Amino acid sequence: MSKPAIEIKNMSMLFNLNSEKVDNLKEYFIKLVTHKLHYNEFWALKNINLRVEKGDRVGILGFNGAGKSTMLKVIAGVLKPTEGTVETHGIIAPMIELGAGFDMNYSGKENIFLYGATMGYSRKFIQEKYDEIVEFSELKDFINVPVKNYSSGMKARLGFAIASAVDPEILILDEVLSVGDAKFRKKSEKKIISLFDKGVTVLFVSHNVDQVLNICNKAIILDHGKIIAQGDAKEICDQYVEMTNAGKK
Repeated sequence: MSKPAIEIKNMSMLFNLNSEKVDNLKEYFIKLVTHKLHYNEFWALKNINLRVEKGDRVGILGFNGAGKSTMLKVIAGVLKPTEGTVETHGIIAPMIELGAGFDMNYSGKENIFLYGATMGYSRKFIQEKYDEIVEFSELKDFINVPVKNYSSGMKARLGFAIASAVDPEILILDEVLSVGDAKFRKKSEKKIISLFDKGVTVLFVSHNVDQVLNICNKAIILDHGKIIAQGDAKEICDQYVEMTNAGKK
């Protein structure tokens, strides 16, 4: 049996939330040393089990606070799970917080090479992809401007253009198709679909059921940090719509 693209076993993620107000660093350390610092435990994810085969495109649905973004960050390696294991097989392009890894004092051009290097690609490879990235981002007139002067939409467009140009094997998308104007969203969706021919595996978080149906063949629903449903995209999307409508009553 071939290895899956992603395999998650009994994975849980705990955050300790400070339950009281601390005014300054000195007070924080005094309370820490005297054991007077109290935390509330918050399990963002609890006992997650998921196997994603290579080439599968899995939509992740759930209300705000369900744990969707946390789950993607654990899979991408940004967070280490408190319990359980996460195994990935393939080059991952995480589009979780597009542009979050940029150096704000560097230009768009410099950040293309920086971002590419953090994903493990050589300067020569990024140079070959450079014109394609700039053209797709529609930022040619601003490419030599420091990123700190970019709008959030411009940063997201540049981040998407880089991540989608480097031929990933696993694509992790967190609400990225909601950035930019309608024209750019359509172009981004078309770009992702074009990667399917290369057998890319996709994890896609979105509140937009139509986008999930357009991109994904499978889906899961997260609720309060637990997977409550998984299966065929159409069936799961129908179930999510029912949950959404029930919540509005």
